[in-house]
Amino acid sequence: MENFVHNNSIVREIWGTSDTILLVFAGASAEFATNKAVDWLYFTGKLPSDPLGRLFSTVNYAKAIVFSKKDDAIKAINHITAIHTSVENKRGAKIPQWAYKDVLYMLIDYSIRAYELLERELQLEEKQDVLNVFGNVGARMGIKNLPLTYSDFEIERQKHLNENLKNGNYTKDLYKQYRKHLGLFRYRLLLESQKLLLPNSVRTLLHLRKVSLLKPLISVYKIFRSLKLDWILKDIILPTAYKQDIKRLNITTT
Repeated sequence: MENFVHNNSIVREIWGTSDTILLVFAGASAEFATNKAVDWLYFTGKLPSDPLGRLFSTVNYAKAIVFSKKDDAIKAINHITAIHTSVENKRGAKIPQWAYKDVLYMLIDYSIRAYELLERELQLEEKQDVLNVFGNVGARMGIKNLPLTYSDFEIERQKHLNENLKNGNYTKDLYKQYRKHLGLFRYRLLLESQKLLLPNSVRTLLHLRKVSLLKPLISVYKIFRSLKLDWILKDIILPTAYKQDIKRLNITTT
């Protein structure tokens, strides 16, 4: 039976390591907080009450899609759709299509940004591959009029960044929850990571400076990783309760 994502897809490489996945969600956690539809994430109360648990729940769904056979991946996507439909029924309203697109665009953009930060610059055809994979997910969820080429995606992405973000009360509260659940030291690491990843418009909206204190440390981390000593650093900075969950994010894709 064929895989939902072909074996040679760059997406399997991107989503096969904890390093890139954590960076994807460092970026997405910032943009989630500024999205005009963030009130939907507050409706169930799950995100503000347990942002880290929500992260791993989302990661598990994404990995179930990326690394599963086609039938199993479709079941996972259908389950995600059913969860959203249930929330819509409880609230008596529909999640706007642009909000679904925003989340999909985050996964595409931050997958690319995270990989390029830690590994290398992606070729256009590899970026197109990332777009195709998540485009297939979106199409299965019933999201309409998704961009088919990476150049069209870049235009759509910028349009959504310009129109769908604001720094409001939910933004401020969500960042308070990040700080509460991470602790001051890890919270500062999150902010510095976000500075490395965020588009200029999001970073400006959050009043984050452009230069990250982590930038000169990326090369040092790569050396530790090449020597398989990166878990010395991770043991220091990662929340103890989630260390095993983070280790399980690593998947051998060969």
